[in-house]
Amino acid sequence: MIDNGAMKFDTEKPRMELLDPEFLEEFAKVMTFGAQKYAAHNWRKGLSASRLIGAAMRHLTAILRGEDIDPESGYSHTAHVACCVQFLYWTLKHKPETDDRFKLPSA
Repeated sequence: MIDNGAMKFDTEKPRMELLDPEFLEEFAKVMTFGAQKYAAHNWRKGLSASRLIGAAMRHLTAILRGEDIDPESGYSHTAHVACCVQFLYWTLKHKPETDDRFKLPSA
């Protein structure tokens, strides 16, 4: 980081410059594809955690099989996984009532 003597109190802030712009662009393309298919922010209405996990796992399984590009969208399976993870993160935080994951009973 170049420091020319100016003060900037941002050491506690997230380092957004560490994010890969190429990945962010592919991620945005998948989000745009989803917005056209379902409607923008449709996922915020609430999807069960298990469905989001299942979707992420299907994309991961495709990657394990050696398939890099989702045939329906034409975009990277890894970007689709990122979308699923974003949806899951948001859902667990803001719609906990949709958390239908199997949990072992407490001992």
